[in-house]
Amino acid sequence: MLTQFSLPTPLSLITRFPIGETEKKFLSYSRNLAKKIIQGKSKKIVLIVGPCSIHNVNSALIFAKKLKKLSSCVREKLFLVMRVYVEKPRTTIGWKGLLYDPQLNGTDDLAEGLSLARNLFLNLAKLGVPTSTEFVNPFAALYFQDLVTWGFIGARTTTSQIHRELASSLDFPIGFKNTTDGNISLSVDSIIAANSPHNFLGINYNGNLSAINTIGNPFCHLVLRGAEHDTNYDKENLYYAEELQNRAGIFPKIMVDCAHGNSKKNHDWQKKTFLKVTDQYIENATPLLGIMMESFLEAGNQPFLQGIIPSPNVSITDPCLSFEETEDLILTLHNKLCVNMQPQPA
Repeated sequence: MLTQFSLPTPLSLITRFPIGETEKKFLSYSRNLAKKIIQGKSKKIVLIVGPCSIHNVNSALIFAKKLKKLSSCVREKLFLVMRVYVEKPRTTIGWKGLLYDPQLNGTDDLAEGLSLARNLFLNLAKLGVPTSTEFVNPFAALYFQDLVTWGFIGARTTTSQIHRELASSLDFPIGFKNTTDGNISLSVDSIIAANSPHNFLGINYNGNLSAINTIGNPFCHLVLRGAEHDTNYDKENLYYAEELQNRAGIFPKIMVDCAHGNSKKNHDWQKKTFLKVTDQYIENATPLLGIMMESFLEAGNQPFLQGIIPSPNVSITDPCLSFEETEDLILTLHNKLCVNMQPQPA
């Protein structure tokens, strides 16, 4: 059975929530820094930090303000980017994110979700907080991609042609995660594809079906996120992934996702992963681009029951570190880098 409802066009929401000059300058700065890190012109480590998924806009803004304050303390060595995931890929079924069900009650008000998502990204830009997101539905990307500093293609879609094509059209770094079964070489193939020009069917800002031509995105990279039964953040896996990428002639440094398979979805294990990955980098100069952590205002997660209002400060999807735990890890890393590494260019 099929029902259809008209939605606002990307252009209509961009007009409703326009980017001001201050935000344009901030986004230009944060994207340029991101590209410099990918190009090796900056030696800063990237930290992608934030909730597994956004389910409460006010709590997301509180988290963002805390992250901005922390960022000012560690900017010498680290570039902090907030996870702002408004779409959730599902293995089977479940809540698909703020964009699809913003009221958390099964009403699936996509028009409201699109508006909330764009307005949230815009408010974060106004705060001066760089953002990252996973692009699940390529059509949704046009509504907020102009406000994003770092993007990701998830483990379930990393081999998808339409996601490779989308990545090739974007002008900021895109991380391709290894597949859910731990395959790295397929994600390397995706990076090669996204680096290349494409011609494909898509929609334009007026919502019309269009032929899209891209020149390719040279700022794509690999993300190791573990698999169902194995982790892959150890130095042997990092060196193996580096070798695969060197053979392919693509950017060799790697981001490690401390959650998902690398923590068995146990938020406490994220700490162990983070410390292991950072110690490896300092001691062995592993090819580390950055680290991703799932972090929110309070630790853990809560069951989500449709129609029951959840706590605004605890994840309703995967478990997260508390902000206090996250802050301690980040400050510890920054201090270690200051002691063990020579000053680096901004």
